[in-house]
Amino acid sequence: MDLSGLSSIYTDYLKTQSDDRRLEKLKADWNEKNKGSDDEQLMDACKQFESYFVEQMYKAMAKTVPETEYSFQSTGTMVDYYKDNMIQEIASMSTESGGLGLAQMLYEQMKINNGSDQ
Repeated sequence: MDLSGLSSIYTDYLKTQSDDRRLEKLKADWNEKNKGSDDEQLMDACKQFESYFVEQMYKAMAKTVPETEYSFQSTGTMVDYYKDNMIQEIASMSTESGGLGLAQMLYEQMKINNGSDQ
């Protein structure tokens, strides 16, 4: 009985669940902060969005790296889990240190659209 396909199915499931949970958290944070948000909370929500965007970009870039004979086959699920956590942390750190500037642009545009910058 060949069960080798189960590992990739389980890995894909974990990635999807992790991304879905993170996206739901971002939506919940945004809804909570949008009720009576002040400038600091709005900027925090924008930074969270930028972090999520950068994380997805890093994950897409990581998929382009070809598998080699030295790739871990038996521990692939755990390696993928820690790799995803590492990518998430790197994305958060890069956003906090200035990042792409996407958070600042979103923040300024949202202030203008909400009439807060008058």
